[in-house]
Parts: sequence; C-alpha cells; structure tokens
Amino acid sequence: MASSDVEKAERAERGLIAAQPPEVAAALRSWLDRLAHERRLSAKTREAYARDLSTFLTLMTQHLGQRPDLAALGALHPRDVRAVIAARRAEGIEARTLMRFLAAARSFGRHLEREGLGKVGALAAVRAPKLARSLPRPVSIADARALANPATRAGEDREPWVLARDAAVIALLYGSGLRISEALALTAGEVPAPGAGDHVTVTGKGGKTRMVPVLQPVLELVADYVRLCPWSLPPDGPLFRGAKGGPLSPRIVQLAVERMRGSLGLPDSATPHALRHSFATHLLARGGDLRSIQELLGHASLSTTQIYAAVDAAALMSAWRSAHPRAQVKAGS
Repeated sequence: MASSDVEKAERAERGLIAAQPPEVAAALRSWLDRLAHERRLSAKTREAYARDLSTFLTLMTQHLGQRPDLAALGALHPRDVRAVIAARRAEGIEARTLMRFLAAARSFGRHLEREGLGKVGALAAVRAPKLARSLPRPVSIADARALANPATRAGEDREPWVLARDAAVIALLYGSGLRISEALALTAGEVPAPGAGDHVTVTGKGGKTRMVPVLQPVLELVADYVRLCPWSLPPDGPLFRGAKGGPLSPRIVQLAVERMRGSLGLPDSATPHALRHSFATHLLARGGDLRSIQELLGHASLSTTQIYAAVDAAALMSAWRSAHPRAQVKAGS
C-alpha cells in the first residue's frame, strides 16, 4: 500500500476528529480503529469514509445550528437526514456519491449502537438514492490495441520512455482488466520479464489481493518501458514513474488516453476504465464464463459482473438489427 494513501487517510481522519465535540471525537476514534483493524479497510476506503462523514456532520451542523453531540445524533429525525441529502443534491452531487455519503453516516451510526452510545434510527429510516443503471461502454478490440500501441502517439513531442510507459499501463488495463489504481500500485519486482512468468498479483478494493494473467505481448511492452525509463526502478519501488521520477499519477494516464481518442476519433466514453470494461466484455463474447471473469476483475459480487452479460446481449441485438434481413424489413416497414 502506498505511504501517500496512508498519509491521506490519516489527515482526513484527524480533520474529522478535530472538528467534533469531545464525546463524538472519542466515538469517531473507536469507529476509525474498527474500520482499520477489524474490517481491515484499505487506506483509500478509510479516507473516503472519513471525508464523507465529515461532510455529513458539517451539513448537519448547518442544518441544526450547532455541532451535534451524541444526544443530538440520537434525536435526529428522518426529515433532518433528508434535508442534508437534499442540500447535497442541490450541489449537483450524483446518486452514487450520495449513496457513499449516506453509507459512511450509517456505518458510524451502527458503531454507536454497537458500543451502547445511542441509536441513530433516522439514518436507517431514509432510503438511499436510486442509481440509474447504465451499461459500460467498451471500446472495440482494434481501438483497444491502438490505444496500447506507442506508434499511435508517434507524432507527439514526448520522450520515447513516456510513450512506452503509457502504452505499458494501457496494455495492462486492457490485457489484464486492471483498475488504473491497481496498475499504478505495481512495484518493479512484481511484474515478470517476458518469458519469466505469466501473471501478477494485484491489490484491489478493500485491500484484497488476486492473481491475474498477463499476456507476453503486454510484458514485452512493460520491458520496453523499463529499458527506456531514465529512473532507477528498485524491485520494491513503484514500477511506473512520472516525469520527475515519483509515482505516476492516474491523471497523466487519463490525459494520454484523452489525446489518443481525439486522434482515433473515439467517443468521450473511451477512458482508461473503459479498457477494463472492454477486457470483460471481450472475454465474455468469446466464451468466458461469468464466475471466471468475476475472479479476474476482483468483483466481490457476481451481480456486479453480470452487467457485462447485458452489454454482450445488447451488442448481439444491435448486430441482429443491422444484419438480419427480417430485422431490416421490420425496421423499414
């Protein structure tokens, strides 16, 4: 786990605790300790929980006119919680973020009840915002290959090692279905040289590790980057480096994909994360089973993976409508 993630989590936790009344601060310390040691949540997840709960308590302070102590939290009415959610909606916050925001508050409420510090029933009484279910939009096989090809950016005024680096990261996203955070968390010693291995172990959400296969052409792209990289790459240090030698930022990879999709004529939906969607969709289209794809993606629930079955079915229907004679007759009638 990157030390910067731990530091960010600790800063968020300190900020959350410092702003609260003493009895609430004490309860927050024990809650955060439970998240870290009993639930073993990753530093990034703990940071998100701390920031979301801090926002909730700040908005509740504005709503109530004073910082709520434990008694005030226990006396909350569902309409108070709805008012805070409405305030977030007015800021243009999306439903998924609102769900996470409410989940953090509910987690703290359950902790208070478990510790005998009061009940915050109003949190459970309020329905979580509904998510609009949208299908992932994968890129085609040809476009995925083009994005991972350094030659696609041959006209850019960038150093060869930078182009090789971006190509290697993008190839890992598509070739192994990694999240961008997982790819950038890899150390130099975790990725085998071409011919010396065929898998890597990555750390995903919640600190869970999984083994994923890596194609030899992808390992060759990584080896090209390592050969050209001007920075020292010790086995226990970050594999992918930024221009100044520090860990590569996800934003740099996102910008690289933005530039390429412009030259390739791809839609805005062609993002680094779309390559992970493409990995799953293309596997399923070629006979991969959902359980195996679930393992490869590191999804905790099969229902998360099943969305790719809907994508595959939608693609089949689209092909049927455009190619089947009866479908064309019906469309033109």
